[in-house]
Amino acid sequence: MSASIADLIAPELPYLRRFSRALTGSQDSGDSYVMAALEALVADSKSFDRQLPAKVALYKTFLHVWNTVPLNHKTAPIELRTNGAGTIEAAADKRIDTLTPAARQAFLLASLEEFAPADIGAIMHTSEKEARRLLDIASREVAEQISATVLIIEDEPLIALDIENLVTEIGHRVAAIAATRSEAVALAAKTNPGLILADIQLADGSSGIDAVNEILQTSSVPVIFITAYPERLLTGERAEPTFLITKPFRPEMVKALISQALFFDMKAGHPRGKAA
Repeated sequence: MSASIADLIAPELPYLRRFSRALTGSQDSGDSYVMAALEALVADSKSFDRQLPAKVALYKTFLHVWNTVPLNHKTAPIELRTNGAGTIEAAADKRIDTLTPAARQAFLLASLEEFAPADIGAIMHTSEKEARRLLDIASREVAEQISATVLIIEDEPLIALDIENLVTEIGHRVAAIAATRSEAVALAAKTNPGLILADIQLADGSSGIDAVNEILQTSSVPVIFITAYPERLLTGERAEPTFLITKPFRPEMVKALISQALFFDMKAGHPRGKAA
């Protein structure tokens, strides 16, 4: 007996939520798109292509829903929600003029979700050759984005050093490294970073989420959280991060999420904390 769609996609949902949030730049919008994709599968189970691996088929359905909203082809990720009847409602908040939407999709599928070009082509209803072309476009466009100063909140010295090296390799500057909540808050006030990379569990037993929440009371800065267990954090039971890096992290994943976080922050009109 073939497995149900629900059984096939259940293990992939936390990662789809991570991808959707990275694509939209918003926890609420990202989760709304995931819900819309699930509703589409319930309404028409034949839209789930069983000839493909389950994760590929799920992401294919998701991007089909995403691409049915015309504004997503030319504007910033939109505030999207479903009404009581499950109908998608959307409104554009800001325009995105610097990064080609299809290239951004391909970039995140490769860098964040580790799909091969052939799978990216299947997900995006195009060829492997076109998927490779889109990845080339994204690489050039990402390289042209603004650089920033970065505050790293990480209590393991070797991991902090790895992150610092990755950050500097892609053109950003590390303003400071903090190991505890109090140190992070103090350094954020002192250095005014343009981006924060925060571990979840800190040396003093506090949470990196708590440290960031305190920083955000007086500052507006994009944040990426680092965790070995994203599926434990993306449960839908409480306020959750928009951007997540999974441990052990790969340079491509770090680059992808730093790019996305700065991308949305720049478009929201917060161009500060530039690297010298």
